[in-house]
Amino acid sequence: MIKFSLICDSDHAFESWFSDGGSFDHQAERGLVACPVCDSPRIRKALMAPAVIGTKKSDAQPKTADAQAKDGGDSTSTPANVALIDDRHKRLRELAAELRQEIFAKTDDVGRRFPEEARAIHAGDAPFRSIRGQATTAEARALIDEGVGVLPVPPAPEDLN
Repeated sequence: MIKFSLICDSDHAFESWFSDGGSFDHQAERGLVACPVCDSPRIRKALMAPAVIGTKKSDAQPKTADAQAKDGGDSTSTPANVALIDDRHKRLRELAAELRQEIFAKTDDVGRRFPEEARAIHAGDAPFRSIRGQATTAEARALIDEGVGVLPVPPAPEDLN
């Protein structure tokens, strides 16, 4: 598996996992990779620095800072604490999860009927209530152009992998 940093034609940056580099190329060419923010299928790889963590075969356990200092801070040993997500990103993920929970608790899911339901509520043809559902990018843009207030629900981090 390989994780790529990706960017859409609207400069939204995101990450996604693929079985190999060829899988990304194949899926992107077929329009199967889309931006989680704007749903654009025009995606390219962003510049990335490889993240490589090395270990000595004879030293399977991570060394403490004291042990590293004693042997000269051997750069081939695994660091004692490797953070996969820094505190800032962890807090952002927590906030996104809290927002999603609040949205899901206080809205009615209308599924694919979202554009029609949103228009009916906006026009006064249906009683006002907070709704959520699915809409294509084109449908969402049309609703916005018509003055209907819509916002995307942030995706759950696990949905992006």
